[in-house]
Parts: sequence; C-alpha cells; structure tokens
Amino acid sequence: MGLFDTIMGNASETSAADVQEELSPILAANETVTSAFKLVRDLSVFTNKRLIIIDKQGLTGRKVNYHSIPYKSITQFIVETAGHFDTDAELKIWLSGKADPVEIELSASSAQAVQQNLATQMFS
Repeated sequence: MGLFDTIMGNASETSAADVQEELSPILAANETVTSAFKLVRDLSVFTNKRLIIIDKQGLTGRKVNYHSIPYKSITQFIVETAGHFDTDAELKIWLSGKADPVEIELSASSAQAVQQNLATQMFS
C-alpha cells in the first residue's frame, strides 16, 4: 500500500535502520530510532528519547525543519483509525503549554504501531 498511501498523502512505515543512519549526525550518543513513518519527503521519527517531525521544505528539500518533541512533554494523544471509506488515520499529540495539537497523517496499517510506540515510550 506504499504507493497508494503516498498518492493519498498518508504516511507509511519506513526502515528504522535507514533513518538511524540518515539522522546519526543529529541523534544523541545513546539515542536509537525505534520506528519511522514517511510522507512523501517528510518523516515522523520515534526514538527511545523523543519524537522528531522532519519537514523538508521548498522545491529541492534542502531546507529542513526538525521539530523535536520529548516524550515527557506529551500530555495526551489521539489516534483516529481509518474507516471503510476513509483510508487514512490521524495522530494528534498535545504538548504541555500548547493549546493546539500537533497533527500527523498516517496510513491505516501504521496507526496501531504508532499508538503502541507512543504508549510504550510515555508510560515506561
């Protein structure tokens, strides 16, 4: 479903090892990527320390915005799964001190993995 998810604008899971290698210059010494979800050029990366939302901007994607969210600052989250006619899932994360949530579009198949990963990181 990767091509269909890309066309529809939904993130799908990508190789954590590949993302670990790509992000090695910005990761902490003992930080490891546990899972990653790609949406065209953008990434949502879950590490053992934080969630990193990577937004590649512009035509060439050379300008990159790295939004780093420590798990301890997440106050709540909602994962809305896909329905019969709605093929995408959505993740909303509320951060302490912010009224509006951070929103991430996901593929239906990755919604459960994202929810499990967030719960594991937040409640352990």
